[in-house]
Amino acid sequence: MSPRLDYYTASPGAMRAMIGLEALTSRLSIEPALLHLIKIRASQLNGCAFCTDMHSVEARRQGETERRLYAVAVWRDSGFFTARERAALAWTEAVTLLAQSHVPDDIYAHARACFSEEELVDLTLAISTINSWNRLAVSFRQSPGG
Repeated sequence: MSPRLDYYTASPGAMRAMIGLEALTSRLSIEPALLHLIKIRASQLNGCAFCTDMHSVEARRQGETERRLYAVAVWRDSGFFTARERAALAWTEAVTLLAQSHVPDDIYAHARACFSEEELVDLTLAISTINSWNRLAVSFRQSPGG
């Protein structure tokens, strides 16, 4: 599949803002290993091969195990994730699939039990940011390894 356009050169100001937002998410209260998991899960849900690949490679480089990376897509049926990670993955799915889920109260309650108010806002911002990146990459056909 050929890229449709290079969104970095087409709108450099918008991309500077996105890069700034991405940089901010890495400085928030959510630990880097968990950020990788939520980025991978949102990217899987959005069908973004580019971001799924990129964040899997980055997570692996930072010490994440292959076994856990393989299990992100089936996290509910895997015993590899902590309660905090499971709450974050459920929250990621609900926020990513917002039109279908409307972020149910039970998922909020589970997330709130595992995250402070600040952390939950930070987590939601990180999820929103990866969803924006996914929409850029999928819409303009950015492919993995490119």
